[in-house]
Amino acid sequence: MRYNEKELQALSRQPAELAAELGMRGPKKGSVVKRRLVKLVVNFLFYFRTDEAEPVGALLLERCRVAREEPSNFSISFIEDPERKYYFECCSEEQCEEWTEALRRASYEFMRRSLIFYRKEIQKMTGKVCAELGGAGVVLQAQLMTRLPRRTPWSSLAYPRRPGSS
Repeated sequence: MRYNEKELQALSRQPAELAAELGMRGPKKGSVVKRRLVKLVVNFLFYFRTDEAEPVGALLLERCRVAREEPSNFSISFIEDPERKYYFECCSEEQCEEWTEALRRASYEFMRRSLIFYRKEIQKMTGKVCAELGGAGVVLQAQLMTRLPRRTPWSSLAYPRRPGSS
């Protein structure tokens, strides 16, 4: 993938949807867990050395799978190369759940499916397609998103939950 390094660095300085210091281990054999500041910005996961302002690296969260490994650990692997896994250690199960849910919602594909889902819900409620509603469609969509549960019909299919988790 081609990218502009300056634009990525500028994106890494934007406010994060989620940020924390986590243990991180890369996909290389023999790699060890290192403490990293990890920031989720849009659909990029940036990771920094704890004492530096510039990111060490970034993961584009598209066509990837987020999985719980242990109660307070999760991994990110990519569909094209499932053996290339990044492992993360959280401080608690709650923090791990927060990260896995945020990472699953971060992809463009998830946002696109959510938009389609909410447009259909608006059409059911109003009998009109969002485009026919003009600016009111955006307002209705925002109101609907706050009323409906965060889980969408497809989320449990794409990311199966472990027994006993809600």
